Order: sequence, then C-alpha cells, then structure tokens
Amino acid sequence: MKLIVRPLKQKDAGRGLAAIDRQAAEELGLEGGDFIRLKGQNGSTIARVWPGYPEDQGTGVIRIDGRLRQQANVGIDDRVEVEKADVKPASRVTVALPQNLRIGGNIGTYIRDKLAGQPVTKGQTVQLPLGFGFMASSNQTVPLRVASTQPSGTVVVNDSTDVEISQKPAEQIRETSAGSDGGPSITYEDIGGLDRELEQVREMIELPMRHPELFSRLGIDPPKGVLLHGPPGTGKTLIAKAVANEIDASFHTISGPEIMSKYYGESEEQLREIFEEAEENAPAIVFMDELDSIAPKREETSGDVERRVVAQLLSLMDGLESRGQVVVIGATNRVDAIDPALRRGGRFDREIEIGVPDREGRKEILQVHTRNMPLADDVELDEFADNTHGFVGADLESLAKESAMNALRRIRPELDLEAEEIDAEILERLQVTLDDFKEALKGIEPSALREVFVEVPDVTWEDVGGLEGTKERLRETIQWPLEYPEVFQQLDMEAAKGVMLYGPPGTGKTLLAKAVANEADSNFISIKGPELLNKYVGESEKGVREVFKKARENAPTVVFFDEIDSIATERGRNTGDSGVSERMVSQLLTELDGLEALEDVVVIATSNRPDLIDSALLRPGRLDRHVHVPVPDEAARRAIFDVHTRNKPLADDVDLDALASRTEGYVGADVEAVCREAAMSASREFIRSVSKEEIGDSVGNVRITMDHFESAIEEVTPSVTDETRRRYEEIEQRFKKNEVERDAETEVSRTFQ
Repeated sequence: MKLIVRPLKQKDAGRGLAAIDRQAAEELGLEGGDFIRLKGQNGSTIARVWPGYPEDQGTGVIRIDGRLRQQANVGIDDRVEVEKADVKPASRVTVALPQNLRIGGNIGTYIRDKLAGQPVTKGQTVQLPLGFGFMASSNQTVPLRVASTQPSGTVVVNDSTDVEISQKPAEQIRETSAGSDGGPSITYEDIGGLDRELEQVREMIELPMRHPELFSRLGIDPPKGVLLHGPPGTGKTLIAKAVANEIDASFHTISGPEIMSKYYGESEEQLREIFEEAEENAPAIVFMDELDSIAPKREETSGDVERRVVAQLLSLMDGLESRGQVVVIGATNRVDAIDPALRRGGRFDREIEIGVPDREGRKEILQVHTRNMPLADDVELDEFADNTHGFVGADLESLAKESAMNALRRIRPELDLEAEEIDAEILERLQVTLDDFKEALKGIEPSALREVFVEVPDVTWEDVGGLEGTKERLRETIQWPLEYPEVFQQLDMEAAKGVMLYGPPGTGKTLLAKAVANEADSNFISIKGPELLNKYVGESEKGVREVFKKARENAPTVVFFDEIDSIATERGRNTGDSGVSERMVSQLLTELDGLEALEDVVVIATSNRPDLIDSALLRPGRLDRHVHVPVPDEAARRAIFDVHTRNKPLADDVDLDALASRTEGYVGADVEAVCREAAMSASREFIRSVSKEEIGDSVGNVRITMDHFESAIEEVTPSVTDETRRRYEEIEQRFKKNEVERDAETEVSRTFQ
C-alpha cells in the first residue's frame, strides 16, 4: 500500500515510530508494535507501527520523523510504499561508541534499555539519548554505530539481547547507505509551536522547487523570496535550517557582517559570487541572517558601502537576469529597519511573522527540548507551558538546559572528574525533577518582554480586603474575556479596552491591579507614567508605541499605567512643556482606539485625580470602565483588618469588630499602618522587658493586645477627610450621569432609525 507522508508529532520523534492511519493499518493487518518496511525512491527503512492520530482517520496518512524520511529518501506529501516486515529478535548486538566518549561500568545494559524495541541493522548509525550533562544541548544525542548483529539483517533489540561494546571506535566502522543516519540534524519535528508558519514557508519554497509545472500551468512566476521577522529567539533561523535539510536543495548562507569589506566593490562582489554559486547548484536556497545589518534604509544610513550593497541586492533579487530556481530567505528582528524596496513583490514576496508562541506552542517546544531527558514522574510540562508567558523558543531551551544542569549539580559530588570513564550507573540515576525545573524558572526572564518585564505579583483576591463590588467589575472586564472568549463571540460582544480605577490615595487601586495581573493568568507590563517622558522630541510618543507593540506581540497582556494623570492631562492646559503631554495623549488615544485593533490587550490605569485626565481618553472604546475605589465602610475595614492580622499572633482580647467601628474614615493603607504600628508597639514592649539572651526562648509568647491597637489608632490618623470623600463621590456621580446621557442618546438614535 502507498501512503502519504506527513511529519510526526514533536513528542514522538526520534523513536523510530510510524503513526499510520487506523483504517489503512487494519487493511494491512497491522497492530501497534508491529514492524513495517518503508520504501521510497532509492531508499528503504524499518519502522515500528504506532497508533495513528485521530485527525488522520481515513486520510491514508503515515507520519514519520525526519530521520526515517531521510533513510527512505522521501519528503513530506510524497507517497511511500508500506509493507509488513518480519523482524527477528536480536540475540547479540555489537555497537561502537564515538572515540571521545568514555563510559565505564555496565554500559551494555544501559544501551540495551535505551534501544529496547528499536530495529537495528549492521552499519546503521543510531542516535542514543545519553546523559544531558555531557552534551552541549539538552536534546542532543550520541551517535552509536552498529558493528554487527546476530542473526544478520534487520533485528529488534529486546530484554534478552546481549549488547557488547566494539573495540573499534564508531568512526572506523563502515556506514551503510541504507542504514545511514548522518546528514541533517534539524528536521520539522525539532520545531515546536510554529505549524502555521512552517506550512506557509513550505508552500513558498517546497512547492515551486518540487512541482514548477503547477506555476507554469497557471502562467505565473513562482515566489522568489520569504522574509521571516519576529522577536529574537522565536525560531527564524531554525526554520530556514529545517527547510534546507528537508528538501533536496543546496543551501547558501549570507551572514551580514561577513560580507562587509573596507575595499571598494568587494562587498558587492561577494554577494554576486554567492548568488552565482546558488544558480549553478539550483535548486538552491540563499539564506540571509540578520538582513537589517546589510540592507538598512538607504535614506537613514550614512555609509556609502551599505547603499551599494542594498542596490546590488535589489538587482540580484529582481534584476534583468532571471534567478532560476533560487529562493531567498531573509531573517530579521527589525523588519522596519529594512529598505522598503526589498519588501515589494518579486523580491520578498511573502512576509511571515514568527511570533511569541502561545500555550500549545510552548508545550510543543518543551516536548522537543525534553525529548531525550530522563524526566521524573512529577514533571508536568503542561504546568510549565501555562506559567511561561512571554517565553520564546530560545528561553524554553534555556529552561530545559538549566533544569538539566541543576540535576547534574546534585550528583556532581559523586563524580570523579579525574577518572577517564564515567560509571554507567551514575548516568542511569540522573533524573530531572520538578524542583529542578522550578529552580531553573527563577533565573530565566522572557526575552520578548525583557525591557518591560515585571514579575507578576503574588497577590490574590483574598489579599484585598472588602471592595467586593469593585473586584466583581474587574473580573467581568478583564478575566472573563480571557477565560470565556466563546461567550463573548456568541453574543457578538467586544471586550472592554481599558479600565480606570480612581479614588482617594491608599484605598487599594494599585493592589487591585496586582491582584488582576495575578488572577488573569496573562503577561503583565507595568508603566509608571513619568518614566515615559523624554527630553528629546518624539521619544516620549515612541515609548508609548513600543509598550503597545510589545503588548500586541505577547498577548494576552495587561498593561498597567500607574498615576496616568501625570502623562494624560487635559489638552490645552500645559503650555510650558513644548506640547509633549498633548502628543502623549494623542498617541495613547490612537493606540487604544486607532485603526490597528488591540487583540487580547487590556489597559488598567489608576489615578487619584481623574478630573485632570483628558476627556477623550475616558470615552467608550478607550478607558471605558470607570471603577470607583471608595473609602471602605465598616464591613470592608473589618475585612482589611482580617487580611493584615492573618499571620500576626493576636491576644484573646483583640476585637477586630470594635477596631473596624473605631476607624471611620481610614482607608486600606491607614488600616495596614495601624496593624504595623500595633505590632511595632508589641515588639518594643517585649524587647525592653527581656534580656538579649532570653529572647530566643521566650519570643513564642509575644502577643499583640487590644491596648497595642488602641495606642496605634491614636498614633495613625485617617488620611482622607470628609471633603476629599465628597469630592470623589461627586466625580463618581458625574461619570454615571455621563454614561446615562450617552445611553439615552444611543436609544434616541435607534428609535429615529
């Protein structure tokens, strides 16, 4: 039977598996664990049957990894001949280790356990996962060469197989072409979370090279270039390497700084030579890494060399002479810095953004990098996929590598570093645990958010006393659209763009924002208003643009503006600041509700002077939810006292209800100060009553009494006056009145229509 080849899922790659459509497997009489022979053009290989994925049911698909595709000499979407294979169990297998690998002890048993269930042939190179601590990367393997098998032919390693180590190193054993596993090291299965982007790249590159007749029939030229752009570490260069390895094309790289020369005309000559070489070896791929370094905007560069290089590149990509079957892939993380002439059709026909991975993408990437790791049973990759917002592929690789190094540090005292060999038993004991991952996570910041990254505060709704109505409105506005997007979609309802929390100082506005950031399970960017201001014209507005650009790239994101009245005052008021505040407001307005929509980005702003904020910023579609954080009433003050005395050793006579009734006019910050002052008073009294030597024995008896709280109340006065409270209540009424008037106007217009 002939089946269509598709790539294997990341978690199953590297194990010699072939996931076959269940319907086709039944027709062939195959069950999980059987062996099959795959025959392609001038190549064949043996694989073990694995149950097909549900989405492949009835499609006639077989999924195999890059190693098996290479051995069978087939590409993705090709057809491969599949037949049942009779593979005998091996009684003895002799393997040769690389010269630079020295492992002692019972290494044969260790290798047998790792190869169990795998078919092997004499002369074949087998990739063996072997102790990550000795590898340069967390998912690298050691190439072993099969020196001989008994019986001969293709055999399967099982528990009774005797594995021996050859005296000759692997380099001296002749490799058979059928069993060869040399060549490309990066396949499509080594890329996680970029399925859609990979499909676009393959459509642009593989299709024209393998089936040019399709484009001839349509009467169009095939695409000539692909520009991959996105934040650093997302996998742009990796995609180019994988594409070059997977298709039968020569690969030529241009590293920007390498071709630059101080001699006149030499840089352009090197470019021409690379393209000429590619044309001679067509079909070919020319890969330009860091394209912005050799093709910057000509009007902005001061050097003559850069201008000439850009001009040469333009003529090579779309000059009078045809390039033939040469496709150019460019990669950059500064797409706006590239000369616009390169970004038109005929040069870079398609621009593909390689963005920050989502949750599923992060899980796939973690599966790739932990594929060959001995993970402990308590490691749940789903948990780390949930907790790594803003992490790109390179960050997740660092996480896997650092957790492996933590595991290695645990057994390092047992290693004899001066010995020539490492005992196989120590390798067997190596395991990466949940604690290793947690420890590694502490030291890694997400690259995509590094400039604006803020550690999400460990504040929950339980840490915010009272304010139940305010908390409920914040949940509806921010948490619900992220948690229940299907409800909003069904009701054809858009999520709110922003929330403004206003109220007297100390009522808990910033604390609420911290709790929202924690509970919303999203990225958190915190902006303190004045830090965006810059003495150079245009830089302040640029800062606002960069914040929202980062937020869009890393959605879902909560952008928090503390004290927004400092940068968004009413336009026309400030005449002595060169107009910078007015331009900042205009930039904020266009970012919040301009032509470019904000997807899964919510803005939270806090202010204790909402009367100073520009009215255009407070209209619906921008900061459209106005949430008053009031001075707490008695019940709220009781809840705040609960929060701040939760872990304090209180005496039996402390009555929190009485304290709540006696603190009329106190805001949350005042109540916290009362609790802190009472604790300080108790510590002062205790320290003065005992000697230094007795403190350790008697500290467990310290209690905070009602007298301490009463003296603290006398010390801490309420920070909000009746006049201040009335002013904020008037502002709240004004906001409500405006909302009612807007609703009435909308109703009138509907009636008129």
